[in-house]
Amino acid sequence: MFTLWASIKKDWLILIRDKMGLLLMFMMPVVLAIVIAMVQNSTYELVNDKKVPILVLNRDSAEAADMLERTLENGSLFIIKKVPAQETDSMLKVRMQNKEALLAIVIPARYTNDVSLKAENVSAQALQVMSAMDDTSGEVAPVGKTIMASPITLYYHPVLQASFRQGIQSALNSVLQIVQSKYIVRQLYSGINHNATIPDSLEQQILANETPIHQYSVSKDNSTHIPNATQHNIPAWTLFAMFFIVISLGSSIVREKNSGSFLRLKTMPAPLSLSLLSRQITYVTITIMQAVLIFSIGRWFFPIIGLPALNFPTDMAGLVLVVVICGWCATSFAICIGVFANTQEQSNGIGAISIVLFAAIGGLLVPAFAMPSSFQPIMRLSPMYWCLEAFYGLFLEGGKFKDILTTLFPIFIIILVLQLSAWWGMYRQKYV
Repeated sequence: MFTLWASIKKDWLILIRDKMGLLLMFMMPVVLAIVIAMVQNSTYELVNDKKVPILVLNRDSAEAADMLERTLENGSLFIIKKVPAQETDSMLKVRMQNKEALLAIVIPARYTNDVSLKAENVSAQALQVMSAMDDTSGEVAPVGKTIMASPITLYYHPVLQASFRQGIQSALNSVLQIVQSKYIVRQLYSGINHNATIPDSLEQQILANETPIHQYSVSKDNSTHIPNATQHNIPAWTLFAMFFIVISLGSSIVREKNSGSFLRLKTMPAPLSLSLLSRQITYVTITIMQAVLIFSIGRWFFPIIGLPALNFPTDMAGLVLVVVICGWCATSFAICIGVFANTQEQSNGIGAISIVLFAAIGGLLVPAFAMPSSFQPIMRLSPMYWCLEAFYGLFLEGGKFKDILTTLFPIFIIILVLQLSAWWGMYRQKYV
């Protein structure tokens, strides 16, 4: 036990002297977590909470166009910025290029006229069909031609993604449908009741959606927390920090191999496995410290800078175990890289590139659900994928440790493969 403690103390002293390694292991993931969480939080708010500024060039001063503007403004998606009607489309594009808004619509001059004509046409056809059905002959009158309204022009900035544009277009279609439906309902009521005006309360009952929608969380603990950028990014970049210990640990192992330290350790009464065990204890402790630091920043510092606070899972004991297991996996990977690398440059280069690749295919840089189905088997080869799934099972799904056991099993297999590979590499190099 004293030998193990002395070896751990030696590893700590070596680690403390590696100032650049400590900076990479602690500061870089913190900066990444803050920056990327802020960027993604802005996207979440844009889609879920914030209204989208939109320029409206209304060339029609009649009722339907005004109703369209009011409906857009009263909704939960748009902030209306009116543009003088005398402006041209080119002038509107210049406003967008100056980032006054990323979206703009042009209401044509004949919009109200076209909406009214379509309402009259649909109403006349409906009344004609109703009259024919009341006729004893039972014949249905032929349907008249469809009237097409003048198109609404939607301009968008090139930075907007296609999925976001489709959501905007769907919302705009809903607003246009509301305006058109109001005119059709009014025209039908007027035709049935001999030019009478429909009461506002009746019009509201006809057009309003009276079917309630009940929303329930499907999390395992039935919590009502809505996942946000913090819940997604803090676990992800904690994992990135854990695996980035390969820069320090891998270089340390290569340095000791090249300096002959491993050969000198063979002459000592303590086995070489004791040195590797002390390395794993030291660096697993480092990964736990990384997790505590980044989780603390997410919990207490993020609200100060305007980001959502990190919500810890209910199973804190399970979270501690997951942190230890993921840290052990990261340490095993770093040892394996250090054993097979011949120089510190190889260790740093291969280690850094492999971590970025694991992050890319493991769901840290691109969400796993966005991966094509053909890429799913490759994605499961990344140890970060399984570690991230374990974290998400606690943070996002509200599960307990027993709920993620099937996710942890592949992590243990990866740890075993990495440990055996490291021992085999040391055996080939005559260190064991």
